[in-house]
This record gives sequence, structure tokens and C-alpha cells, in this order.
Amino acid sequence: MLRLAAFLLCLLTPLGVTAQTEAVEEDVVLGLSQKRVRITANFDGSEILLFGAIKRNAPQPEGELDVIIAIAGPSEPVVVRRKERRFGIWINTESVDVSAAPSFYAVSSSRPLDEILSENANNQYRITADRAVWTLKSEAAFAEAVLRIRSNNGLYQRNEGAVEVAEQALFRSTVQMPANLTEGPYIARVFLVRDQKVISLHQTVIDVRKVGLERFLFNLSREQPLIYGLLSLAIAIAAGWGASSAFRLLNRG
Repeated sequence: MLRLAAFLLCLLTPLGVTAQTEAVEEDVVLGLSQKRVRITANFDGSEILLFGAIKRNAPQPEGELDVIIAIAGPSEPVVVRRKERRFGIWINTESVDVSAAPSFYAVSSSRPLDEILSENANNQYRITADRAVWTLKSEAAFAEAVLRIRSNNGLYQRNEGAVEVAEQALFRSTVQMPANLTEGPYIARVFLVRDQKVISLHQTVIDVRKVGLERFLFNLSREQPLIYGLLSLAIAIAAGWGASSAFRLLNRG
């Protein structure tokens, strides 16, 4: 019996220590100005306000609390081509399929990321855009091209100091969503960081969908490509005939 009791004690002790170690003392209560973005014919982008409070089940620890907000669009493989000048013209010489890259990625922080986030934490949670792009070592140079191009197009954003934290208890930030969004679920993650370590993570989804005529045409192009092609051709012919008729009427006048 003594041996059995000692054996059970050895099993239970690590479990109790783990549970105490992993107990979350600070958590996030998050709110969004909108959880659904509708893409219409006149859609020119959207602004999303993220705000929240920090819930604690223990006294506030020492050290400054920082907040990082990362929003990632649907990931998909990306073909990157390298161009070189040969015989006086630019041609594609090499292409690589980057494993997966978010169609949109915005990371906002209360202070500069290099000051508040350790390299290990960044690697573990893939917080910055260069970590969010999944690549092999052989794809590194092409991944940098994806980061540069999408940053120039406003699809990849790094907004340091854009998260306002008040009294170590409340926070708010706005994220600009550009007009050229890809349809699908956008994952919003909120990280609480203290002493360069992530102490809590909260996650929610923002739904981005085409609506109205755009939705109909998008589904038609995917589900009935032949009908979509014929419809596009008919519209082009009708537009050309209409323009020609208008010019003839103007010339007669």
C-alpha cells in the first residue's frame, strides 16, 4: 500500500504543478466595431476598431504590460517570379511557389515590437509578417519579395505604437482594411505581453464576404465558367454596339 500511495503521489504532483504554472492571471475581453466586412461594387476599404479590457484573477504583476494585435487574411500558396534583363528586355527567369502567405496581414503594437517581443516568442506565435509567411529555406529570397510587394500595396502593415493602453487595463486600436481584400475568414489575435513573453492570447474571426452582384458574379465564375464567359462576351458586345450607336447619333446631330 505504501508503494502504491507513493506511486500515485508521484503521478499527481506534476499535474498539480503544471496546472498552477499554466493558470492564466491576465486575459482579454475583446470587442470589435464590426465582425463582418461586406465587399460591394463601391467598396473602397474599411476601418475596424478593436477595443477591450484586461481581466485579472490575481493582483497586477510588476512590469509594463504591452498589447499586440495581429489580423491575418486567408493563406494560400503564392507564385513568385524573378525577372532579369537579357538581350535588352526583361523576362521571367525563375519562379518559386512560396508555401503559404496571408492575403492580408496587419500587426499593431503598443510599443516597438523589437522592444517588447522576444525572438523566441515571435517564432513560436508567428506574430510579425515575416514569420507569418510560411517558407522553406530555399524560398527565403522569394518570401522577401512577397513581403515587399504586399507591403507596398498596403496588404501587409506594421503599425508600431498604434495600440493605446490605458491604466494597464484598457486598450484600443484601429486597423485599415484596403479595398483589394480577399474573401474569407480573417483571424484576429490579441497578445498580452509582459517581460517580452506572451502571457495570454485571445482569438476571434472577422468575416469578409462579397455581397450583391459581386457575390453572384464571383460564384458564377467559379461554378459555371462557361456561362460566365458567354455572359461576359455578351456584355462586351452590347457595350460596343451601344457605344457605336451613340457615336453615330452624335455625328448625325
